[in-house]
Amino acid sequence: MAQQNHSAVTEFILLGFPGSPYLQIFLFVLFLLMYIVTFLGNMAIIILVVTYCRLHTPMYFFLVNLSFLEIWFTTASAPKALDIFLGKSKTISFTGCLLQIYFTFSLATTEYFLLSVMAYDRYLAICYPLRYSTIMNSSLSIQLAVGSWVSGFLLIALLVSLISQLSFCGPNVIDHFHCEMDSLIVLSCTDISIIEMLGLTISVIVILGSCVITFLSYIYIISTVLRIPSRKGRQKAFSTCSSHLAVVLLWYVSTILLFVKPSARHSLELTKTVNIINTIVTPLLNPFIYALRNKEMKEAMQNILRGR
Repeated sequence: MAQQNHSAVTEFILLGFPGSPYLQIFLFVLFLLMYIVTFLGNMAIIILVVTYCRLHTPMYFFLVNLSFLEIWFTTASAPKALDIFLGKSKTISFTGCLLQIYFTFSLATTEYFLLSVMAYDRYLAICYPLRYSTIMNSSLSIQLAVGSWVSGFLLIALLVSLISQLSFCGPNVIDHFHCEMDSLIVLSCTDISIIEMLGLTISVIVILGSCVITFLSYIYIISTVLRIPSRKGRQKAFSTCSSHLAVVLLWYVSTILLFVKPSARHSLELTKTVNIINTIVTPLLNPFIYALRNKEMKEAMQNILRGR
């Protein structure tokens, strides 16, 4: 009987944000504008780094990876949300839902790894400036970037494989604007305690692991910067990692509540609200943070605009 019920559920309905048609139009325009700006902003960073020779360093190589990730992270959820707001298609197949969960969570996990790698890169650049080019060579940079991507996608593959085995025998309405793990698994008539435990374990390992690397890196960075005798020297040294620090703080604040929680069943409204910041706002702000707070990026943009 459970198998028959499971086979009957072939698609799910995404609830989105219920409200008047005017609210749906407002949300559509808002999400569309943010998606376009996110895509163009991160693409501009990629093009800028690739075309400007002075930015061909490990730091900006990792930034290109981060910008490329942000484009796909937003793309994994924004187009379907736009369809929902227009009222065109609120349904999504079970396979499509699993794929959306897989790519969203894999990209989020990869971002944690990339941000910790970028913190480690800044630690080497500031604490060991004479040995930096020798340690952080092109080979190590590629290995760290590839390792971040592969680790992120492999970790979530196990979690999604367990979700794919759940049975659904009741309602098929997902209270979210895209397929999100907690909103999906609470609809299952199967025991989800193992999935919740595994999800929490992966979240804690990924978040705390990357947090420890980032935190320790900045402890050494700050202690090194404070030992620089001149004020101008301290400002110059810290300016090389201020953009990354701002992005790290924004990302951690918007995802800790999203991933680390005791139960999926008691946090759906919080999850949906925080997910807006996590999937739309953070990728939107990242290129502006790097463009406005990074001196080399501003100089590169000015030189390209002047035709140099």
